[in-house]
Amino acid sequence: MDDVQWQMIPALRRSEAEQRLLEHLGKARAFLFARGACVDNEHGSKILRQWSAAGHSIGNHTYNHRPLLGKITPEEFEQEILQTEDVLRPYSGFRKWFRFPLLKEGQTREIRDRLRVFLAQHGYRNGSVTIDASDWYYDQRLRERLEKNPGQDVNLYRDSYLNHIWDRAQFYDQLSRDVLGHSVSHTLLIHYNLLNSLFLGDLLEMFRSKGWAIIGADEAFSDPVFERQPDTAPAGESLIWALAKETGKFESRLRYPGEDDVYEKPSLDRLGL
Repeated sequence: MDDVQWQMIPALRRSEAEQRLLEHLGKARAFLFARGACVDNEHGSKILRQWSAAGHSIGNHTYNHRPLLGKITPEEFEQEILQTEDVLRPYSGFRKWFRFPLLKEGQTREIRDRLRVFLAQHGYRNGSVTIDASDWYYDQRLRERLEKNPGQDVNLYRDSYLNHIWDRAQFYDQLSRDVLGHSVSHTLLIHYNLLNSLFLGDLLEMFRSKGWAIIGADEAFSDPVFERQPDTAPAGESLIWALAKETGKFESRLRYPGEDDVYEKPSLDRLGL
């Protein structure tokens, strides 16, 4: 779960939403990759204490969430990692795992390799994603609708969101089977937001009902696939996407970027959501 952008949850819904996010997870142990700027304050500190106390892990997601797309230098990017480490270090859940903003790991091999060396030198591992998705866009659409109509029935967004995640899970799982010859212990990218405060429990139950087992983040990241460093440039996207791209054999199935709002907008427009 990325960002901890609690400021984006509508104020009147925030307290209940944050409680529900933890309740939905239950005994499942998640990895919360925090933007330093979002949690470098009293409220953010409270969230990190609660998640640490519940047994979840806290990872580094840079300070200002500026992706490696040319508007930030590698030097600035590295300083944001260290700045966020200073913010996160006091929490018992902090682990030296890092997730790249927007999953962008460098536009060139030179930048990609520089960051790989930097992370290794500072004891970090890459918190890669195998199942990428656009839950952030579904959340954005929901919040925009609530701004216009506070009485909007939020449950109208449930099925379209669950269908989106299931579709993406099927795509990346099949891709892993075709590229690697087997499925992997998947990590699913979702965000700390209003949408998941409403439907994360339903999302986890959906996977269970379809025969998937929910495992903790530590167990998932122990899969050997997370030791792979694909040779692609631009680098990043889902780890499975990058491994497929590296082979040169799956071009007809790989769009770029792997996930984005432009892919989801038509279906949500048709649904009037």
